Amino acid sequence: MKRHLISAADLTRDDAVLILDTAEEMARVADRPIKKLPTLRGLTVVNLFFEDSTRTRISFEAAAKRLSADVINFSAKGSSVSKGESLKDTALTLEAMGADAVVIRHHASGAPYRLATSGWIDSAVVNAGDGTHEHPTQALLDAFTMRRRLVGRDAGLGKDLNGRRITIVGDVLHSRVARSNVQLLHTLGAQVTVVAPPTLVPIGVESWPCEVSYNLDEVLPKSDAVMMLRVQRERMNAAFFPTEREYSRRYGLDGDRMAKMPEHAIVMHPGPMNRGMEITAEVADSDRCTAVEQVANGVSTRMAVLYLLLGGSEPAVTTTSTPRIEESK
Repeated sequence: MKRHLISAADLTRDDAVLILDTAEEMARVADRPIKKLPTLRGLTVVNLFFEDSTRTRISFEAAAKRLSADVINFSAKGSSVSKGESLKDTALTLEAMGADAVVIRHHASGAPYRLATSGWIDSAVVNAGDGTHEHPTQALLDAFTMRRRLVGRDAGLGKDLNGRRITIVGDVLHSRVARSNVQLLHTLGAQVTVVAPPTLVPIGVESWPCEVSYNLDEVLPKSDAVMMLRVQRERMNAAFFPTEREYSRRYGLDGDRMAKMPEHAIVMHPGPMNRGMEITAEVADSDRCTAVEQVANGVSTRMAVLYLLLGGSEPAVTTTSTPRIEESK
């Protein structure tokens, strides 16, 4: 793997499968009485969050701690950033503190790339979401969830998602999750279709490695997985659809629409959900919805990413029940 993880497009098919396989090893650690490995002992991971987050921040924190790394949580609110400190000065401060990896979420698209390529820090940089650009670890945990559900926990090892049909529905225009998923799922061999109102389809989508549809009912019967996206009102500065009721009627997933999906098909959501808008409570609470499972898989996947960026390319966990003894240098 490369030194940083900024975009899903940075990953080759072999890189992605290696991360998914390593995440499967990490998931087995969660089944043990003691859920920690000594792999990153002595290393420091900084969670640098300029935007609000619950799942991603806690997931990265749990992942780093389970690998025995020291974790520093940095929130822009209440920090010198609120006094006008620049990203460069914040980065130089982290470098002086000896950060080995920086997990950054920023409201500006391109901020993680700037941090990784500026020369301000020597740390590995992981993009935890930048503006409306990308969110690569979310795409990885989504792919991990799909592979487990559609291929199998053990049967999926070493395999990709070749031939699987994935549908991504909703606010594609403002969604970094959609962009990363389209890239990664294409790399893993899946056939991706995005479904949205014309006003929520990005300019230039014809260059994406996916198909575009405006009719959800037409696509559902051919889907192995349907990913519902949250309508991001906080990023909207105009009326992108007439009313919430109209949006829900045409692009929301309810019990009747879920019944049109193949029996093996799953429903996904990156969270947080707008229940009653893009997804009904009936669907969200059904056995076919993997939203809570995705949160659990997020810890395993982010453990894999941090391990591969900071630890090395050896197996993270031995085939026996004893964790690897030697520690990362």
